[in-house]
Amino acid sequence: MTSASGGADMVDWNLAVATATRLVRPGPEVSRAEAAAVVAELRRHALEAEEHVRAFTGMRSSSLAAATATPVLVVDRPGWVRANVAGFRTVVQPLVEKLQARRANSAAAGVFGAVGEKATGIEVGALLAFLATKVLGQYETFAPAEPLLEAPDSPAALFDKPRLGPEGPGPGRLLLVAPNIVHVERELDVDPSDFRLWVCLHEETHRTQFTAVPWLRDHIQSEVQSFLAETDVDPGALLERLRDAAGSLGAGLPGAGNREGREGAPAGNLLEIVQSPAQREILGRLTAVMSLLEGHADVVMDGVGPAVVPTVAEIREKFQQRRDRGANRLDLVLRRLLGMDAKLRQYQDGAVFVRAVVEQVGMEGFNRVWTSPNTLPTKDEIHDPAAWVARVGR
Repeated sequence: MTSASGGADMVDWNLAVATATRLVRPGPEVSRAEAAAVVAELRRHALEAEEHVRAFTGMRSSSLAAATATPVLVVDRPGWVRANVAGFRTVVQPLVEKLQARRANSAAAGVFGAVGEKATGIEVGALLAFLATKVLGQYETFAPAEPLLEAPDSPAALFDKPRLGPEGPGPGRLLLVAPNIVHVERELDVDPSDFRLWVCLHEETHRTQFTAVPWLRDHIQSEVQSFLAETDVDPGALLERLRDAAGSLGAGLPGAGNREGREGAPAGNLLEIVQSPAQREILGRLTAVMSLLEGHADVVMDGVGPAVVPTVAEIREKFQQRRDRGANRLDLVLRRLLGMDAKLRQYQDGAVFVRAVVEQVGMEGFNRVWTSPNTLPTKDEIHDPAAWVARVGR
């Protein structure tokens, strides 16, 4: 596929989708009638969860149009892959244009570019095949503005099928991955209907956050684009940061001095190694925002739960045990490399922040967090709720 500007992408997105679809493990065995019943129930629960979340949080969509423009899609694993490829294309466009400009100055750009896009497409596809089995639901902030490949009520369509087109960014959409939800509810041995509503409460909270706070999406998009704009595509600069990272890693070895790499390059995961100092600053702000959003959704799903999900206590206990237990060793290594362990910390840190603030100033006082970008918690305040209350909450 080609980018909107007419040049080659840095990823062969068609190959990525084909690779992921071929590699992704099949979901749990269910009959077509059972699958249709699951899809129908998830759609009902998504609608029901909307009012529960708004009543609990006091957050209302800024307009009816904003709420109805963000659809709920029930997808299978290949459908989740297609949806995320479409979102990736939208987000990384500035980086694509930066790489295109660099290639234009290289005589071998055409040959090596095509080879690189194929290789990266396969790598991205393998990554998506792994992630497609892990996600229960997702609010796509940067979903492209495009219709479905098939209408949800089409006789041939059991699941929604997102397009791959290069259309510009749309208002967002909520995804529920039916096979993964069924897999986890069976693994935990919990009431299926209660578990499905519980998941919908979490994901609907994310949709409410973005439809009730008009500036939030643009703020996050601006931060992401700033992060990508700071990406240095110069191999020499990347090599320099890799050397810095190697030096800082050495500081943690037995007998090594307590030293840092140049510019304070951290000894951490793969993402940290290739970041510039400016990107680390941006990522710190994004981490705080994502911790807030994820923690808020966890608090809401458990807060609403007792009134509408009779077995919520059992579900939370078993689900938390599953999170803490993790999976096999290879799975744990992949989670760490991909930053999924950091996402789990976001749930925990954000939930602690939200509960502490609500305890001190109530839900109305907490909702001041949605006033403007300046009232969002900083990375330090996520770990010190009292500091946010002192600055904003009162």
